[in-house]
Order: sequence, then structure tokens, then C-alpha cells
Amino acid sequence: MIDEKQTEVRAAWLYFMEGLTQAEIARRLGTTRLRINRILVDARRNGLVGITLNSELASCVALEQEFIRDFRLKAAVIVPTPADEEQVPMILGRATANFVSRYLENNRIRGFGIGWGRTLREMTRHIRAGRYPDLCVNSMMGGLTRGLEINTFDIVSELARRLNSQCQYLAAPIYASSPESRDTIMAQDIFRDAFRRIEKNELAVLSIGDLTKRSMLVRYGLPEDVGIKELKAAGAVCDIIGQFIDERGHPIDHALNRRALALPLNDLSDATTVVFAAGGAHKVRAIAAVLRGGLGSVFVCDETTARAAAALARKGN
Repeated sequence: MIDEKQTEVRAAWLYFMEGLTQAEIARRLGTTRLRINRILVDARRNGLVGITLNSELASCVALEQEFIRDFRLKAAVIVPTPADEEQVPMILGRATANFVSRYLENNRIRGFGIGWGRTLREMTRHIRAGRYPDLCVNSMMGGLTRGLEINTFDIVSELARRLNSQCQYLAAPIYASSPESRDTIMAQDIFRDAFRRIEKNELAVLSIGDLTKRSMLVRYGLPEDVGIKELKAAGAVCDIIGQFIDERGHPIDHALNRRALALPLNDLSDATTVVFAAGGAHKVRAIAAVLRGGLGSVFVCDETTARAAAALARKGN
């Protein structure tokens, strides 16, 4: 399996190329020192490690280390770009599921915040089933009124079922009709309690939405009185949980951001670990903006997109 192979290559790279100890590698990869020792022995025996590191994944592992260093991340997961770009959400969903599964197994947490979209839906399908009765999976934003399987409500309920955990929905639309309406909604006890819970998430897993017609938010979630052109005119390059940011990773000054029923982006850093999972050529500019803004602590991306986004992000700094 590719997840197992990636773990082997990452361990070999970190040991032979980065000089980390086996204990450090075990902590980095969320596994045991004994397993790392076995992996390194096998790597020598089966030819994975010789004078060079023989794997198509080696370039991905090297790029992961660049991401961690250049953008001050806790971790990065870079996977080979599939020949068919339509497969990117599935590939990234599986990679994210593997990362989150290890994270849950190695960190006792009570709050797990989740966004929406195709990649996160794929993550939900592939996450390892477990039993976490003290964990609560929380919606971090309102949802669509139509019943799409990529909707936040469906993702939260399925994820909680897979993990045998509790779940809490943010039972509201993505946007209120006005900033004043949002304030009225947020003043209600049920929503104040919901956001207190969201603010306590130790782990948040989110996607990044671009401003093309491929975007689920653009197609299904925007209010009728707001168009893409005016968002772009205000400097928007992408959205995170329904809130739009500019190329520097800062929230734009637009009323729609003040209508979003979601955790304010300025409060994202309260979570111990914020994972962004996104890829595909149409999201390069969006990912670069999030990297510049320092909004996440972990990135999951495909290699081709990651290289282009990193180059663009560095150019802007």
C-alpha cells in the first residue's frame, strides 16, 4: 500500500538524509521506535537505501521537509500527483485519512473540527475506524440547505460514526442574510455554546476553496446577492470555511465575511493542529495564499501543486 510505502521512505529519508534519531522519527511519524528500527533494517536489506534513495516518493519526502522548514509547519504530507487530476481529491483524502488516523491514535483529544468538500469527504471514507467515546466531531461552519454528500452535516455524521464518537452540528446556513442577522443569530445561547465548543478544538481539518466554477461554494453556497467578480475586486483569491482571503492570507474587507456562520479565521490558531488538505492546478494560487498567511500547521497536497504553490508563496514573501 502507498501509505505504508510512504512511511518507509519518510523514515529512511529522515534517518539517512536529515540525521534524525529513531526516537525523533517515531515522534514525527506517529509510530513506535521499534517499528522505525525494523523499517530501517528492511530498507537496507531490500535496496530502498543504497548510495541513493531509490523511490519515486523520495522527491515528495524531500519536498515535505522543505515545506516544514520554509513555512514553519509541524508536518507536511506530499503525495505523487496522479495522471488524472480528477483523482486528486481521492488521493489527498486517503493521505489525510492516514495522517488523521495516526494523529488520533497518538494524541488524546476531545475536540475535532471539520470543514467540507470532496477531499474531506474522501478522508471520511478512508479514515481508520476506531472507538473514541470522549471525542466530539464538530462542524466548523454552517452547511448547505441541499443534501449533498460533501455537505458539512453529512461529513460530520459519517466521521463520528466511523470513529464511534460524539458529534455536534452547527445547525445554520453558511451565510446569514446580513452582518446584523449574523450577530442576532450568534447572540442566541445555542450558537454561543456551539462556538465555545468549536474554539476548543485541538484538531481542525479543512479544505481550501478556489474561485473557479469547480468550487462547491461558488456553485452551491454563495448568496444570490454576491458574485465572484465583486469578491475578486475586493482582493479574494480563495475561501476557508466560507471566509475569503487575499493573496497575503488576510481576510478581505467584504460584508460576506461578516455574514459567515463559521469560526473566524483569526481564531483558527487556537487549535493545536490545523490541517489543510487541498491540491490540483486550479488551487495553486489559493494554497500559496494560505501558506503566506501562516494559517495552517500541517499541509496535505499533491507534489506538482505543492511545488508550484511553494514557489509562488516564496516569491510573494
